[in-house]
Amino acid sequence: MGKKIKKEVEPPPKDVFDPLTIESKKAATVVLMLNSPEEEILAKACEAIYKFALKGEENKATLLQLGAVEPLTKLLTHEDKTVRRNATMIFGILTSNNDVKKLLRELDVMNSVIAQLSPEEEVVIHEFASLCLANMSIEYTGKLQIFQHGALEPLLRLLSSPDPDVKKNSIECIYNLVQDFQCRTTFQELNAIPPVLDLLKSEYPIIQLLALKTLGVITNDKKSQAMLRDSQGLDHLIKILETKELNDLHAEALSVVANCLEDMESMLLIQQTGGLRKFLAFAENSTIPDIQKNAARAIAKAAYDPESRKLFHEQEVEKCLVTLLGSESDGTKVAASQAISAMCENTGSKEFFSTQGIPQLVHLLKSDSEEVREAAALALANLTTSNPANANAAAEADAIEPLISTLSSKRDGAVANAATVLTNMAMQEPLRGAMQSHDVLQALIGPLGSANAVVQSKAALAVAATACDAEARAELRNRGGLEPLVELLHSKNDEVRRYSSQAVMVCAGDEPTAAELCRLGALDILEEINLSVSRKNKFSEAAYNKLLNNNLSLKYSQTGYLSSSNLIGDGFYDYGRINPGTKLLPLKELCLQGPSDQRAVLLINNKSVDVSLPMEDKSSDLSYGRSISSSSSLRGASREKTISRFSTGFGSPTELKSDPTSGRNTVLSKSATKEKGLRCTQIVTSLN
Repeated sequence: MGKKIKKEVEPPPKDVFDPLTIESKKAATVVLMLNSPEEEILAKACEAIYKFALKGEENKATLLQLGAVEPLTKLLTHEDKTVRRNATMIFGILTSNNDVKKLLRELDVMNSVIAQLSPEEEVVIHEFASLCLANMSIEYTGKLQIFQHGALEPLLRLLSSPDPDVKKNSIECIYNLVQDFQCRTTFQELNAIPPVLDLLKSEYPIIQLLALKTLGVITNDKKSQAMLRDSQGLDHLIKILETKELNDLHAEALSVVANCLEDMESMLLIQQTGGLRKFLAFAENSTIPDIQKNAARAIAKAAYDPESRKLFHEQEVEKCLVTLLGSESDGTKVAASQAISAMCENTGSKEFFSTQGIPQLVHLLKSDSEEVREAAALALANLTTSNPANANAAAEADAIEPLISTLSSKRDGAVANAATVLTNMAMQEPLRGAMQSHDVLQALIGPLGSANAVVQSKAALAVAATACDAEARAELRNRGGLEPLVELLHSKNDEVRRYSSQAVMVCAGDEPTAAELCRLGALDILEEINLSVSRKNKFSEAAYNKLLNNNLSLKYSQTGYLSSSNLIGDGFYDYGRINPGTKLLPLKELCLQGPSDQRAVLLINNKSVDVSLPMEDKSSDLSYGRSISSSSSLRGASREKTISRFSTGFGSPTELKSDPTSGRNTVLSKSATKEKGLRCTQIVTSLN
């Protein structure tokens, strides 16, 4: 046998780096490793960073400060699957930090993240990529980027994933996306309701809840309501409501039902299958405030449709709503009151609430919650409109005092609604008297000065309804209520201008109030309004004429005639014709003017009128006077011939003379014609 020859060991190549195991306790060192060209180092570095980020928000902020985000974004598209997976996992965790989300939006990495949702990728990548998108979709800008890069379709596909975390992240992101109208439109185009409905069968409550929330948003649209109906979604919802073990989902399921009840076909389908009766019984018997509130909201939304109101009435929805008024939850009380307001359009419902419902609503007017008081007042306003029986029922329930108290509410809606109820009640004289005894006009003065146009108009209408007698008008006048009323005539709002004109028309029913309105400038404002084709209304014209009828001197000067119903009283004077917009001076100012060559001013005084002239002025002015007698009124014939006849104190006839200055016919006795050369500013004539 030959001798063994020992084989020599070849030395390692000089150009190869010996393997090196590195242990680092510094995150900064690991972040530097993200730039390595070696896949194994990249994978291990990402794994270490993932574990570090999981420990808390401070670590996420540290990684951001160390500049880890930008090199990690490049690893999302790395060829090595492990590196790509680990980088995706990091972003799923990091994107809960707002600053990281902001930087990612600037780096525009949505395409890279969405690419990880492809069917070829493994489930763990789907989980963390969808988590990243769910976190990014919370803010509007991130939501917009996700949608614009086409993430909705792959997210919908992931709803059928076998992994519950993938489903949860995907539906959460979709829920955030569909808050935007444009995304909801795309959602419909993709026929996305069936896969969302399938999530209601999930064994995980959070997935079911997110699915219901998503359906609650998209079914605000008519097309989606029809799609849900065609997909048998209503059956799923009713089954959830019938299952006591799913009571944590009932509130959200009711929100979806509420939307579907707005669709008449869905409403009919629910009614035909017995679901509507189950729904009402469920709402009435539930003890959970959110469920009661959502049920009442569902009824309120659906009741705006006449056919739906009819179906609800047939199912005796009124009993359910009256029960809900007694809830301990303010939110439920508000929703039930709003539902009653909507149901008031149905005559049968209105009659039902006359005996049941109105007392409970009146009680709610005393609530500490302003929102509850507003909703109750709205329901009462709708119940009492054009319904004297309900107005009486409200009065019998002692509604007057709390309604007047509500006029001082901080909520404009509550004030406007209370004013409407008071207006409806004031249509009946006994109720009007009761309201006046509670100082309703004084309480309305504040709302007249509101900055809200609706409050202004409702308050003015309430004044028109309650200031129907001299005593009430005197109270309004003495309390300073005429000033804000006149101010409303300047409003640019048509309704405010119309109702304030109506109130002025009513208040001008007696001379003292009419005189005060004129002093405050109401006549001038109304005259200006009536000159405008777009601003005038029937009440502004009627108010103007009413004020003129209480100021016959002005009426005669402006129009040139008086009607047979205009009875001249003490202090009537004929200044002569004045042009529109010209102000008629008061008698006292006219008497203080010196003699001139203008036409005479004729004063009629059955007894005596103290024109408050200085003694020296009285003697000189009265020297021009002539005592004549007259009939008790001027009868209007035409603008050319306005005074038909006068008699002198001595029984001699008078003559009609044309005033060359004004073109008007004036009345002079025969003896006065001899003094044609004597002209003065005032001729005071007395009938003794």
